[in-house]
Amino acid sequence: MMNVLFFLFLLRCHVATTVTHSLKHRLTASSAIQEFPEFVATAVLDGVQIGYCDSNTKTAEASVDFAKEVIKINPDYLKLYTQDCLALTQIFKARIHNLKEVFKQTEGVHVLQRLNGWEWDDVTGKTVAFVRYGYDGEDLITLDQQKMTWIAPKHHMSVRQLGWDTNTDHIRHDIDSFTAIFSMLLKTFVQHGAFVLQRIDLPSVSLLQKSPSSPVTCHATGFYPDRAVMFWRKDGEELFESVDHGEILPNNDGSFHISEELNITSVKPEDWRRYECVFQLSGVKDDIVTKLEEAAIRSNKVPGSGFPTGPVTGVLVGLLLLSVCIAGLLIWRKNKHGFKPAGESEESIN
Repeated sequence: MMNVLFFLFLLRCHVATTVTHSLKHRLTASSAIQEFPEFVATAVLDGVQIGYCDSNTKTAEASVDFAKEVIKINPDYLKLYTQDCLALTQIFKARIHNLKEVFKQTEGVHVLQRLNGWEWDDVTGKTVAFVRYGYDGEDLITLDQQKMTWIAPKHHMSVRQLGWDTNTDHIRHDIDSFTAIFSMLLKTFVQHGAFVLQRIDLPSVSLLQKSPSSPVTCHATGFYPDRAVMFWRKDGEELFESVDHGEILPNNDGSFHISEELNITSVKPEDWRRYECVFQLSGVKDDIVTKLEEAAIRSNKVPGSGFPTGPVTGVLVGLLLLSVCIAGLLIWRKNKHGFKPAGESEESIN
């Protein structure tokens, strides 16, 4: 438990004080997926996609204006990314074939992914590289930066069996070469995209509840960037029990949202004021604090009632309209013919 608390403390401190920038390349190769490129690559700067290429287009493209400006000034960057895209398409295709043989797979859909990137601290100037692979949704192999060796944490086989280079000198040379090139790219993109990367949008925070016995959800939406933390606390202390942590997810407009649930079944009404939801956004000094108050909770229930207002109102209105129509029809028939006795035909009346 103490390890968990310590990790969360470090995470909170990092979010509040981070001064690092990152350039990440997300590479995905697949086999036996119809109408989908065999290879897709994206370049992501501080959470913003700045470039894209795939095995169908065979050409790297800038995704945002400031990246296009960098490409105009340095056309060799676009050429570099395009060459990498074409080369990696063949490399990843061969690796999937090799992994299928290693794991004795003869058919079916298979996906190989790689995440590599560089983090740059613009205060200390230090740059750190990282590389890891995944196969069919599971971790496959990761680079140990201290020893410059590959490690396969979840497979009972050697790195050599997986088909990866085990020569430490080769690995170090490749990492140093990539770091020299892409750390320079990272700094260039950050310089040109500062106005986008420094964007900060504060969220709208609401308390939501489906029913009086349901958990209270603290929901923040519309914030940017996605480097944020939300948590519940009681008497100023963060809660780790009776809470359900949500993930940061994207909105259609490029902003983000997150939710955090608090189970209040054991909380006495007079103790509600001791609870509050806290939202912290990177680059913003002040937290957004929302106290747990009944008046602040938005619900789809009518106070004092156990029935939702929308569905019941709709049914009542429908029944009322039906009754009016039936009554109107009977009155019309009576005015024209009088009420017809049961079983009597129209001819006998006339």
